[in-house]
Amino acid sequence: MLTPESILKSTFGYDTFKPLQREIIANVQARRDTLVIMPTGGGKSLTYQVPALLFDGLTVVVSPLIALMKDQVEQLRALGVSAVFLNSSLSPEEYQENMDSIKSGQSKLLYVAPETLLTPRIYSLLSSLKLDLLAIDEAHCISEWGHDFRPEYRQLVDVRKKFPSAVCMALTATATPRVRSDIMSSLGFLQ
Repeated sequence: MLTPESILKSTFGYDTFKPLQREIIANVQARRDTLVIMPTGGGKSLTYQVPALLFDGLTVVVSPLIALMKDQVEQLRALGVSAVFLNSSLSPEEYQENMDSIKSGQSKLLYVAPETLLTPRIYSLLSSLKLDLLAIDEAHCISEWGHDFRPEYRQLVDVRKKFPSAVCMALTATATPRVRSDIMSSLGFLQ
């Protein structure tokens, strides 16, 4: 049987979790919405990548940066994890291949920008699938009090409403108490 520890070792090659990673993963496994604040390099991505491999359905990772999506997907593929991204850097053929990979259930992780996630085409695709986890990276972009506010991030609550059975994670490296509260309130987390 797969466990977070077995995935950490067999897929990612680590023997132990960094501080707080295991507790965050346990929270997500228990399907509790989770706000994750960890410094850059603290291992935030493992806290949604490990559950993605434990859950049956799809994990959607919202990221504002095309380069970051590309890097993460390439790293995951190098480890044998089926992950794709959908963004403007893809040719129409590559975009369709990635859509097909998601439709068929072949891919476990989908990386998208909020603008892409909010399109009718992607809503339609996701509504035919089991969405287990919605991970929102750079979540400080949700907060109007944050240093990098993006209005599209505010609309992610609509995605939550369309997929109420998916657990949600909001991840960021820095957030003041006011920004934390705004993120949780905007996404409908119980406080």
